[in-house]
Amino acid sequence: MTASSKPRLIGINHIAIEVGDIGEALDFYGSIFEFTLRNRFERMAWIDMGDQFIALSATSSRPADDDRHFGLAVDSKEATQQAMAAAGVEALPGRGLRFRDPWGNQIEIVDYREVQFTKAAGVARGMGIDGLEKSADATEELRGKGLIADD
Repeated sequence: MTASSKPRLIGINHIAIEVGDIGEALDFYGSIFEFTLRNRFERMAWIDMGDQFIALSATSSRPADDDRHFGLAVDSKEATQQAMAAAGVEALPGRGLRFRDPWGNQIEIVDYREVQFTKAAGVARGMGIDGLEKSADATEELRGKGLIADD
């Protein structure tokens, strides 16, 4: 295959995580985050994140992994820390804001304003985050990749 004939990665449609119980998982994640439930069955549920989603799948438990994780962009890292504290969820030691759910999944939290990840204007408007301005570092990273025009 030549480089031009290979499909280009353009984003993440969804992530799937294994949990022990769908109802407990929805309660846990609902204690920290505001979200819309797309759909739910006995062993599956889907949490909307605008044009992306998280698929929760009920499976037998697996041991936690120290390195495997996924990152979620939020509108306020500080509000996430407060919600975690209110829910009794402890941050993991180390760099950044990370925690584990009751099934050992490790979640890293990043502030949308501080990372290059960007929602399309219409999606951002529909999600009510169109007023979140990117930091100078995130803007420069996007500009350096040619993903935004010079002002």
